[in-house]
Amino acid sequence: MVWENEGRDWPHRDASRFIEAGGLTWHVQVMGSGPPLLLLHGTGASTHSWRDLMSPLAARFTVIAPDLPGHAFTGRSDVTRMSLPGMAAALSSLLQRLGLSPRLAAGHSAGAAILAQMSLDRQIAPAGIISLNGALLPIGGIAGQIFSPLAKLMASSPTAARLFSWWASDESVVDRLMAQTGSRLDAKGLAFYRRLARDPHHTAGALAMMANWDLAGLQRRLPGLPVPLVLVVGSRDRSIQPSEAYRIRRLLPGAQVEQLKGLGHLAHEERPAEIVDVIKRWAVVWDVIEEPTDDVASAGFGQS
Repeated sequence: MVWENEGRDWPHRDASRFIEAGGLTWHVQVMGSGPPLLLLHGTGASTHSWRDLMSPLAARFTVIAPDLPGHAFTGRSDVTRMSLPGMAAALSSLLQRLGLSPRLAAGHSAGAAILAQMSLDRQIAPAGIISLNGALLPIGGIAGQIFSPLAKLMASSPTAARLFSWWASDESVVDRLMAQTGSRLDAKGLAFYRRLARDPHHTAGALAMMANWDLAGLQRRLPGLPVPLVLVVGSRDRSIQPSEAYRIRRLLPGAQVEQLKGLGHLAHEERPAEIVDVIKRWAVVWDVIEEPTDDVASAGFGQS
């Protein structure tokens, strides 16, 4: 996407930077002060998905939110580096370039898997990871047998991304896809996803990521995750069944599960204040920040 055009009204534009790291030009937003908090969006999204969380979080944290490789305004890696380990290594290079080491990390969907991979590879050492409807396990059954080969086929075609973006120029197509996540987005949220879907660069990046995504290795390594993990799940999530969180907890008995009633896969965009409270609450538990003062508490800290 072209920053001079699409970036003119991008959420938190003033916090945006363009950084060269790991062979990529990254779009990353950094704002606030306090312990560094890394936010990673999921496949097909961008920094826009944190738009209503960043300012409240920036009051207590230095918030770091990049566009993943190939997404929105960040350049795309070689296809072979769009794998889970490849993306983890690329993000590690970005953090080193920024000179920031996250004390806390939160990731949505595939973003949670990247954080787990980075932690397992000792690229980050946060006090804990908060997984927001995290995609941490391989897709099972017939869907899994179909999805990966289809994604690889589409990613290998130079015209697939353009065809998808052309198809997505019909706003109703994107609206239906978003509804299938189980989330109810407002008009502004839907508009951002329509813009992303219409951009062939962004679509190609999302397809390349899906084509190279293999969670079997992560599943085998999850029992050795060296940091605490909180699994926040939306009860209406149609993209990743809430029951997946309990499967993960069987692999990692120390993991905590929090279920949010009435929310879908994009829970952090539906009720951002709830997610802000979850992040702050666990930051206190893990001694990343101190308990709020009475004035902060009366402003809504920890209320859900």
